[in-house]
Amino acid sequence: MNQANGYVLSVNISEKRGEKKHDVGEAYLKAGYGIDTDAHSGSWHRQVSLLSLSSFEKMKALGATVGYGDFAENITVEGIDVFTLPTGTHIRIGEALLEVTQIGKECHNKGCAIKQQVGTCVMPLEGIFTRVLESGRVKSGDKVFVLGDERSK
Repeated sequence: MNQANGYVLSVNISEKRGEKKHDVGEAYLKAGYGIDTDAHSGSWHRQVSLLSLSSFEKMKALGATVGYGDFAENITVEGIDVFTLPTGTHIRIGEALLEVTQIGKECHNKGCAIKQQVGTCVMPLEGIFTRVLESGRVKSGDKVFVLGDERSK
């Protein structure tokens, strides 16, 4: 396989919708469903969300006090700007294979706490959503591979 494009910094879940996500270090990603223990999993196109470290750095530079999971992302990665990946891109993270299905999302009506704090938020533009094509475990420190047309492990 090619050289890794990035690495997993955290794996975040929330047990209930509306709760802040927290780092659990490792999770099982189920094909066609997402992270079993995350409240946002399900049979839809936004099963697992990702955000890059560079997005955190942008918000911190604006004065936001943020940690991994604060943008409701399931997986925080370093070494790659995930928002640059076109929809349809396959990503191998740990044992799991994901497909990018959406880039960004509409923010809440009044904006999240982060937007209220500093006036903007990166998740609507830089967070990405994926569906799980192949099940597997993902943990902090795992390599992230952006795959071309191949589906090699």
